[in-house]
Amino acid sequence: MTATDRAYTHTKAKVLDGTYPGGSLITEGDVSAAVGVSRTPVREAFLRLQAEGLLRLYPKRGALVVPVSSREVDDVMETRALVERFAVEKVIGSGAHADVGARLGETLARQRKLRKSPEPFTEADRDFHGLLVAATGNQVLVDLYASLRDRQLRMGVSALARDPGRIDRILDEHAELAAAIAAGDRPAALETVARHLHGTEAALRHRPPL
Repeated sequence: MTATDRAYTHTKAKVLDGTYPGGSLITEGDVSAAVGVSRTPVREAFLRLQAEGLLRLYPKRGALVVPVSSREVDDVMETRALVERFAVEKVIGSGAHADVGARLGETLARQRKLRKSPEPFTEADRDFHGLLVAATGNQVLVDLYASLRDRQLRMGVSALARDPGRIDRILDEHAELAAAIAAGDRPAALETVARHLHGTEAALRHRPPL
């Protein structure tokens, strides 16, 4: 990787995993020292991250890590609900639900092994839901869901930090969803998706889950 790519990858990873929390100020010198590059590639990396909405630059002061806003939570959760409910309907309606349910179960087994590592666990969580969306066969939806990746990762790590007990609820709800889809039980699958997304939103908003 180029020096700019290294600075970009390092800084973005630290923002997404919460090492650089929302509202904190980071400097070019911080990243330059951590990555072992000069300040010029760090400045270029900061500009890229500002364009992605993760940083806000303040000349001669550094870069503010943009906090996850209430509006962003609204937008992401609303989009997830629309896409994932459709995915349940499409998969069960297509008759492929038994195979998809089995593959979800396999993905869940891998996720259980990551329960003590928040960021890999959240990546696995996204992969679980991504598998369901991919099973629709709708590439536009798959691309749309993939575009939420960074936001989902950042929000997911944040939600787990605020509510560590959510890990067990996530695993239980994933197991329920996989079983409902495997059985072709549309009402149960839709109810589980709704409850699962509500729990994520509640954690992000500092509210107790249902």
